[in-house]
Amino acid sequence: MTLPPFSPDSSTTQAASPDGVRVRAALVSLFVGALLLGVKYVAYVYTGSSAILSDALESIINVVAALFAVFGLRFASQPPDQGHPYGHGKIEYFSAVFEGGLIAFAAVVIVWYAIAELIRGPELAQLELGLVLTVAAGAVNALLGWWLIRQGTMHRSITLVADGKHVLSDFQTSAGVVIGLILVRLTDISWFDPVAALLVGVNLGFTGWHLVREAAGGLLDEGDPRLLSGLVAELEKNRIAGIIRVHRLRAIRSGRETHADAHVFVPEFWSVEQAHDAVGELERRILATPALDGELVFHIDPCQRAFCAMCDLPACPVRVVPFVARPPLTIEEATGSPQVPSGSTPDGPAAAP
Repeated sequence: MTLPPFSPDSSTTQAASPDGVRVRAALVSLFVGALLLGVKYVAYVYTGSSAILSDALESIINVVAALFAVFGLRFASQPPDQGHPYGHGKIEYFSAVFEGGLIAFAAVVIVWYAIAELIRGPELAQLELGLVLTVAAGAVNALLGWWLIRQGTMHRSITLVADGKHVLSDFQTSAGVVIGLILVRLTDISWFDPVAALLVGVNLGFTGWHLVREAAGGLLDEGDPRLLSGLVAELEKNRIAGIIRVHRLRAIRSGRETHADAHVFVPEFWSVEQAHDAVGELERRILATPALDGELVFHIDPCQRAFCAMCDLPACPVRVVPFVARPPLTIEEATGSPQVPSGSTPDGPAAAP
């Protein structure tokens, strides 16, 4: 897949842009979450079930998180400026941390209420109506969560992915609630209801922790092996004669955009213009692939005749040993410091002229 070239005068509307798609998805999540919150509250009023109440509490978090997601995505869509030269995409990680924290808070409240219900003794009514409403709400949440994760993955939005995972956790909550209510209905043992709520709370606690941990990694610019693997594969696939090896590759995400840089060895006899044109062409090829949406900067290093055995550039006037083979680029080599292969020169690396 080849992405269209960026044009500052493009007539594409905000609604049709990737940023517009992300904001629209967050608005859908907000609307559906508010609707399902009303359904679950009605179910709680009619049944008095602590498990259904735990489900409704999580839906409140869904609505608040969706509001924050809309704000975060609109802020992230702003172009880079003097105060934010790398753009505003980091706000998406804050949004995910916020959502994970809300989930963890909801888990604490649900566990506390479930324990209180176990001590007090639950009183339930109209379980059939509660089951119908909860099953319907759970089915809608399953579809919404799958759709949000798909949109977030397609448009590289950690906020939408986090929101989708939260909505899917809400579906898991509803499933746990349904199991608890069915057990109560079949056995007439009412304490199955607060036990189901207690299990839901514990599960939510783990969900919130994982969301916070993942988003914190983005804020701290942790390495992304999957991203680096994709970049290395595209560098190998789109290599250009004269760009001998790549090393010191780094990449970080800022919202949906990626900022990457690397050092490349080029023939030492090339002019500045030749080296500039070659790395510029490589940058354009990589940016035209799905592997990277953002910017890619190459630093040029002279080969110093240290890589002759793996350099297949024809008619090289400074070659000191013949070309033998060009091994595939690996993540270890691409992200590490340059390693001069043994046997590349008669007496080791030659000094640059």
